[in-house]
Amino acid sequence: MAIRDLIPWGRQESRVPARTDQPSDQQHPLVSLHRDVNRLFDDVFRGFGVPALNGWGRSLDWPTVELSETDKEIRVTAELPGIDEKDVDIRVEDNVLSIRGEKRAETEDKERGYSERTYGRFERHIGLPRGVEEDRASATFKKGVLTIVLPKTAETIESRRTIPINAS
Repeated sequence: MAIRDLIPWGRQESRVPARTDQPSDQQHPLVSLHRDVNRLFDDVFRGFGVPALNGWGRSLDWPTVELSETDKEIRVTAELPGIDEKDVDIRVEDNVLSIRGEKRAETEDKERGYSERTYGRFERHIGLPRGVEEDRASATFKKGVLTIVLPKTAETIESRRTIPINAS
């Protein structure tokens, strides 16, 4: 197989670079290198307690969040399935929103035969713009979705202005 076979030069059909019925010593060197590099990264991150980067399991920035902003508030929504609200801690310090918590297993390890679920502590930090009223922040937790509302200060709302664009 040539290198040009790996690059999709507008071909309509998709080609797999290596056949699975070939012994590993006859596979193309780039396919072997790709597999070895993936294995290396999985082994390195597994040593630090970080989930593998193969698309399965929890990603490195769990929980996933959604941010929205209006003229009056910033809204942060985080998905926390399988977690009780008592296991979540929310703080705002130095214009950084921190969401911390822990997802605990319902069964003991010896009772579990196979599991793709993830458990353990999590922590997510989100930088906030200036002008957020930290004292008036509120949070709700419903059906595994955490919603945090951070009102903006009156000064921030009033200081906004639109900058006109001049056509040259």
